[in-house]
Amino acid sequence: MMIKLIWGKTFIRAAKKWRKKHPELDERFKERLSLFSEEPFHPSLKTHGLSGNLEGSFAFSINHEYRLVFKFLADDEVLLINIGSHDEVY
Repeated sequence: MMIKLIWGKTFIRAAKKWRKKHPELDERFKERLSLFSEEPFHPSLKTHGLSGNLEGSFAFSINHEYRLVFKFLADDEVLLINIGSHDEVY
């Protein structure tokens, strides 16, 4: 089952900025999104639930430094919320 990815307005802006700043990670970004849409809890993504202000949201790793924050809307649908370094998104 493929997960439907919904790109929120805030995420679109954040992703555009992030991809411009990190063109060397663009391919990795696409690969991780693709893997996530096929298997959101794949071990290499390190998907985890968040707490505090982001309670109810989740994040997965693009690489060691960068995370993508999202929220499940349904079992097969997620809203992409933000992307950036650990400090930027949490």
